[in-house]
Amino acid sequence: MSESNQRVALVTGATSGIGLAVARLLAKQGHRVFIGARNADNVKETVQKLRDEALEVDGTTLDVRSMESVRAFVQGAVARFGTIDVLVNNAGRSGGGITADISDDLWNDVIETNLNSVFRITREVLGPGGMRQKKWGRIINIASTAGKQGVILGAPYSASKHGVVGFTKALGNELAPTGITVNAVCPGYVETPMAARVRQGYAAAYKSTEEEILTKFQAKIPLGRYSTPEEVAGLVGYLATDTAGSITAQALNVCGGLGNF
Repeated sequence: MSESNQRVALVTGATSGIGLAVARLLAKQGHRVFIGARNADNVKETVQKLRDEALEVDGTTLDVRSMESVRAFVQGAVARFGTIDVLVNNAGRSGGGITADISDDLWNDVIETNLNSVFRITREVLGPGGMRQKKWGRIINIASTAGKQGVILGAPYSASKHGVVGFTKALGNELAPTGITVNAVCPGYVETPMAARVRQGYAAAYKSTEEEILTKFQAKIPLGRYSTPEEVAGLVGYLATDTAGSITAQALNVCGGLGNF
């Protein structure tokens, strides 16, 4: 693609784990990629790292919980690369515990970060981001197998990801006539910095070690191992292609067989 018709991709939470793998793959596919995350230094380092790989990437800070921040982020992307063709809503957080003991602050922050943000950014990209004016678009939401089944000690997280799956299906059907597809990718256990924090949380809750928790989790996965960020990114990369044009309103697992619906 020439520079004028290179597609523009937006990736949130893109400085580590799945988000970083997605940003790298989309850039390798020829997209001009604009990334966002909360920590300014991390964004700067990630942009530089990907540019060092000869990829066309830029970015700025983004707090997905803030409408003001979302507005500035989308505006910055359009100013830098042009209107948005591909949106990957990846930013998210873990969160749980014994449900009767969960604070309002924890519950609300998980819902804000994982669910309300997806609506907030999607609406901004469809409108000021220019996607609605095109006859082609891809919205890809990183949900979780926890968006299809309940996770013990993970009620806020599970609820937020079920919400993402529901939003995806509804919007996918709504936008189907427009050429914009909307899908959710549902990772199971993926080896990322967030996964390490989750294991720490379970180890504390069960008075166990992180190694024991890892062994227990791996035993639940038919494949016997965690998925990699690159494996999850691979499905995102496919959904962003023209070939995936008839896939919409779906929630697709990348989970080593952990979830089979």
